[in-house]
Amino acid sequence: MRMRNRLILTAAIVLVFAASLLAKRLLGQSNTAPADRPGSCRRIISTAPSITETLFALGMGDRVVGVTRFCNYPAEARDRARVGGTLDPNFEAVVALRPDLVVTLIENQYARRALGKLRIATLPVDHRNIEGILESIPAMGRPCGVEQAGEQLTAELRCRMQAVRRNTAPLPRPSVLVAVDRTLGCGRLEDVYIAGRDGHLDRLVELAGGRNAYRQGAVRFPVVSTEGILRLNPEVIIDIVPERQAAKLGKDTIAADWRQVAEVDAVRNGHVYVLADDRASIPGPGFIRLVERIARLIHPHVEWPENF
Repeated sequence: MRMRNRLILTAAIVLVFAASLLAKRLLGQSNTAPADRPGSCRRIISTAPSITETLFALGMGDRVVGVTRFCNYPAEARDRARVGGTLDPNFEAVVALRPDLVVTLIENQYARRALGKLRIATLPVDHRNIEGILESIPAMGRPCGVEQAGEQLTAELRCRMQAVRRNTAPLPRPSVLVAVDRTLGCGRLEDVYIAGRDGHLDRLVELAGGRNAYRQGAVRFPVVSTEGILRLNPEVIIDIVPERQAAKLGKDTIAADWRQVAEVDAVRNGHVYVLADDRASIPGPGFIRLVERIARLIHPHVEWPENF
């Protein structure tokens, strides 16, 4: 009798332990998008500006019910409910929107774990480089029944990339410094953050037929001093600034700050270009537009196609 009770107790403990492990596994894992049911995703939440841009480019803007507070492109995205930021999502707001898919950046494991516990399907995408961006487009389209549109958009982007390569392949590659943030319009250079060698903009410069003037370290956006800029001596400077500040200060005033390093080749030869573009730092399908703009700036003597 005692042996029988012990066996029953042991069996009960095993069952409880197994159930506990199963529960932890289910709660801890991130659900994936229901790829076996194409078109089933009708209420989508984006957790990054690049994801929002991609979803709208795929023609799924009407399915996007929530975005982050940083998602301002396209203009229609501003009308969607806000669910916090990329790194600090508001999970209560997410649940209230009843999504059947939340698309996250691959590095945001915290959000996927939390959403998995809430039984909300997630789809991680990699927007850290251009190949990741291209692969993410059909990946987003697949669970939403628009995989063909994703493949077409990817093919179009690759075709435009190849057009840039063809036009710049036989040309020398000038060294390009890309400034992404700094104090503007003060008559001197302060707190100049530039594109590092392992980041998204580094690859765009390469695609456009140039080479990043900054080759040290692995910091994506290092800050450089005027002495550092003089040492780098770039042949081209591309100064990416917010559209609002460009309209307020004027591009000439912003460009005049670079006179502090008048000895630099880019300044001496008049190859300082101010790009007023809020979308420049968004690693979505719009990257190709920036590649084409940079290519025109660093290779102004090329006869680019009219539709380029």
